[in-house]
Amino acid sequence: MSEREEMDWVKYGTAVRSLAQMVADDGYRPDMILAIVRGGMFVAGSLGYAMAVKNLYVMNVEYYSGVDERHDLPIVLPPYVDWVDLKKAKILIADDVADTGHTLALVRETALEQVAEVRSAVLYQKSHSVVDCEYVWKHTDQWINFPWSTEPPVVDLAEGGHQALDA
Repeated sequence: MSEREEMDWVKYGTAVRSLAQMVADDGYRPDMILAIVRGGMFVAGSLGYAMAVKNLYVMNVEYYSGVDERHDLPIVLPPYVDWVDLKKAKILIADDVADTGHTLALVRETALEQVAEVRSAVLYQKSHSVVDCEYVWKHTDQWINFPWSTEPPVVDLAEGGHQALDA
């Protein structure tokens, strides 16, 4: 197996604070931060605190099914963003990594139809990403071990019972 980029909680704290500073130094003041669930929730929450943005939304998009295993296309799952009254909003899309960029592209295209301005912030961006994010903490082409996804789940996945709530 190839080398991996390792991120622990301490490194995460430094990285996300640096990412927030990049956005602030650029003069961008988003009205809301849109997290791409699940890894983007950590990033969005941290950016929200660092940038004093309380309007946090989530967009649940599934693309990966395992390490280097993807669905053919990103799949949007509930909850769905309520775009009402956001025509003048400036938003910051937050995610942990822009790997292929297809998830970010889907979210960006969806948001651009609904709001005034969209920018993206990620901890990591890979060279083959179809989206070039405005704010990137680090570029890498390695698989990234994030502190929230390195350990296996504490539940037995063989038991089932976990399902998307889109029915």
